[in-house]
Amino acid sequence: MKSLSGSRFTLLLAALVLVMLATRFKHFGDVLHLPDASMAIFFVGGLFLRKHWAFAVFILLTVGLDEVSIHYAGISDFCVTVAYAFLPLAYAALWYGGRLYSSCLRADAGPLVGAWCVALLSASISFAISNGSFYWLGGRYPNPHMVEYLQRLWQWGPLFVRTTMGYVTTALVAYFIGSRVVVWYGAHYLSEART
Repeated sequence: MKSLSGSRFTLLLAALVLVMLATRFKHFGDVLHLPDASMAIFFVGGLFLRKHWAFAVFILLTVGLDEVSIHYAGISDFCVTVAYAFLPLAYAALWYGGRLYSSCLRADAGPLVGAWCVALLSASISFAISNGSFYWLGGRYPNPHMVEYLQRLWQWGPLFVRTTMGYVTTALVAYFIGSRVVVWYGAHYLSEART
């Protein structure tokens, strides 16, 4: 897939920021209680935005939103331990998984299924990094051991990966539909111009 033009890049960047604001920071209460889309945003960002500086912007946004949530919205800081330092690595698995696949992406079934599979693998690796660092280094479990870790990985992993894949699937379907609309509009515009 070709790189996005300036206006499309800016529009997608803004859309992803808005989705992160709406889902990571729970300031809308029960009116809008969507699952956290952060993992999917990092994959979709890598797939379409690609730029390293954009990855850094999203890392700063996640940290900023977490700070505001903890200090001003009353969200628990239970998950903020030394393991929090591993979140950029977990998010990098998603961003750079998407970025590596981006040159293969087209609005056809095969490449879209390929993107979905890369997202599944990237999300699984990302969750293993974030969950593993929290379990082994977070200091919240007095006697960590492999059996308990694997139980927790199996307990929470499918939920996080399924949520990520729901958002990624939505993004890929939107990309497919948007590509078809652009092709149809272009063909329709050319036929009108010829008459």
